Amino acid sequence: MKIESLLVHGAIDGDETTGSVNVPIYQTSTYKQEQLGKNKGYEYSRTGNPTREALEKTIALLESGSGGLAFSSGMAAITAVLSLFHSGDKVIIPSNLYGGTFRVIDKVFKNFNLQYEIVDFSRLNDVKRILENGKDNASIKAVFIETPTNPLMDITDIEEVSKLAKEYGALTVVDNTFMSPYLQRPLEFGADIVVHSATKYLGGHSNVVAGLIAVNNDELWDKLHFIQNSTGGVLGPFDSFILLQGIKTLGVRLDRHNENAEKIAQFLSQSEYITKIYYPGIKDSKGYEIHKKQASGFGEYCLLL
Repeated sequence: MKIESLLVHGAIDGDETTGSVNVPIYQTSTYKQEQLGKNKGYEYSRTGNPTREALEKTIALLESGSGGLAFSSGMAAITAVLSLFHSGDKVIIPSNLYGGTFRVIDKVFKNFNLQYEIVDFSRLNDVKRILENGKDNASIKAVFIETPTNPLMDITDIEEVSKLAKEYGALTVVDNTFMSPYLQRPLEFGADIVVHSATKYLGGHSNVVAGLIAVNNDELWDKLHFIQNSTGGVLGPFDSFILLQGIKTLGVRLDRHNENAEKIAQFLSQSEYITKIYYPGIKDSKGYEIHKKQASGFGEYCLLL
C-alpha cells in the first residue's frame, strides 16, 4: 500500500464492535474488569487506551516501525527518550539543535548528570572521533539527529551516522518533525528511534499539541512504554482522535507546501535583497545530495537572511 493510502487508512481496519472506519473516541479513564486480574486488555487509560493505540499503531506503520507511542507533546516524547539513559551517560547532539531539545538536555537532564557533546554531523570524522573517545567506558549511549535541523536546515546523512553509532553500541535518535514520514522514514536508514512534534505537520491544523515516537525494536518499545506509563505524559483519547484526522490529509498538504516552498526559494535566490537562503532544495546548498538520497521531498520550510 502506498504512503498516501496508509495516511488515510492508517492501522485501522474497522472498529471491532461496529465496523466503523474511524476509531471511536474512547473517552474513559478506567475500564470494567470482569474479575480480579481479568479484563479485555485495558484497565487504566494512562497505561493503554484504544483511541491512542490506533494512533500509535498508525505512526509505527507510517515510519516502517514495529511500535509507536503517543505523548502529550513533542518535548514529552523527547523527554521519554532521554529517560532511557543513566547518570554519567552521554549523548551526542548537533551544533544546530532545536532550542527546546537543547534546553531540556542542558537545564533538566544535566541535573541528573546526563552528559552531552556537540558536533557538526556533516563532519563524519568528528562524529567517529567522539564515539571512539567514549569507547573505553561505553559512556556514549546515543546520537541525536535533526535533519533538516530547526531552524538552519542542516542535513545529516542518517544512514552513515547510524552505521557509526551501531559500530560503537550507541542508539540513533532522529527528530523527523520537519519531514514527517510522508517525505522521510529514518528507520529505513538504520535509525533506532524516531520522534515527532506532531503538533506541526502531522496535526496540521493548529488544534492539537502532541508528540510521537516510532521504533523498530520490541525491547526498546517495552522500555519506552514503561517510561510513558510511569511518567504519565500520555496523549488523551480526544487529542489522539484529532491527530488521526490530521494525518489523513498530510500528503495533500505537504505536496502543496513543497511546491510553494520550492517556488519561493528559487525566486528569492535571485533577489539582491536576500543574502542567504537556508533550504535543502537549492542544488548548490550543502547537503543537497544527501537529502535527495534519504527524502522524497525538500520540505516546506526555508529561512531567509
